[in-house]
Amino acid sequence: MKSTTLLLALIASHFVPHSAFAAAVAPVAGTAGAHNFYKSPTVSGERVSFRNQYQMEVVGTLYRPAGLDRGTRAPAVVVGHPMGAVKEQSAQLYAQKLAEQGFVTLAIDLSFWGESAGSPRHLVSPDIYADDISAAVDFLSTQAFVDPERIGGLGICGSGSFVISAAKFDPRIRAIATVSMYDMGAAIRQGLNNGQSLQQRKALIQAATDQRLVEFKGGAAMYVPGTVNELKADASAVQREFFDFYRTPRGAYTPEGERSELTTQPRLSSLVKFINFYPFNDIETLSPRPLLFISGDQAHSREFSEDAYRRAGQPKELYWVKGAGHVDLYDRTDLIPFAKLTTFFQQGLAAK
Repeated sequence: MKSTTLLLALIASHFVPHSAFAAAVAPVAGTAGAHNFYKSPTVSGERVSFRNQYQMEVVGTLYRPAGLDRGTRAPAVVVGHPMGAVKEQSAQLYAQKLAEQGFVTLAIDLSFWGESAGSPRHLVSPDIYADDISAAVDFLSTQAFVDPERIGGLGICGSGSFVISAAKFDPRIRAIATVSMYDMGAAIRQGLNNGQSLQQRKALIQAATDQRLVEFKGGAAMYVPGTVNELKADASAVQREFFDFYRTPRGAYTPEGERSELTTQPRLSSLVKFINFYPFNDIETLSPRPLLFISGDQAHSREFSEDAYRRAGQPKELYWVKGAGHVDLYDRTDLIPFAKLTTFFQQGLAAK
């Protein structure tokens, strides 16, 4: 068994594949206009909880627009956070901005993350993540101020693939949008730009399997450095981009009871569950429900939105944000096309 230091270095090279270190990645556009911890003056938010089909508690923040008339049944949108993050990182920003436009919104913590239940923490389970989104639809459907026939889903980064996965078995999700989407299955199987070899994938599988046995015997957990805790001189542009959000006051958030150095770091022994995750298979069956894919034209992740768009049926749209990188669309309100999202959901969730 390799030393912990060497093994973590190996896993880091899989989670952010070697191609990302060598490829020409556009520089991050900067942090001007970054408002991850935005608090809307016109939207009310409250902590809510409900159970998914696995009887696990899912926690979210429910936002209602100001002046919502008593007796009105408004359209609603479930918002999922980036993979490894929590609802306070990006999801609540989007949820509030959409609520300002008249939608009821629900930003959730996926199971094993944030305030939601799930043990061990930081476990990877794409099936349960998708069910969390359906459970959020269950919850919204029972609220007197929500029209259960007009509920949409919005996923940021990894949640883009989870909301598509959920929509394939949940027709109540009437309109689906993704922002800076990651196909978490493809990212772990072959890496960015297909930069991971089969040999490297097998090494990852072996490392995860070895670690699973360590934990079965009572040993300590090991976590994948999805975002490093310290930047080194040779850090890739991709790692620098994530570090600038997750490890600085711009976007850093540590849920109560967690260790700050473990935020955004999935459990190694479960990471390989993404290898069997194919969210874009049968994506065409979502038609005629509308799909909107939003990506920065400089994003290192743009390949995933392009792939989903290519496979999807009509109606669909791939919308490029000029000059934006992947993380820019987490919180840069000067770049995020909120007006585009508003129009998409207004049309996709229009009363019949």
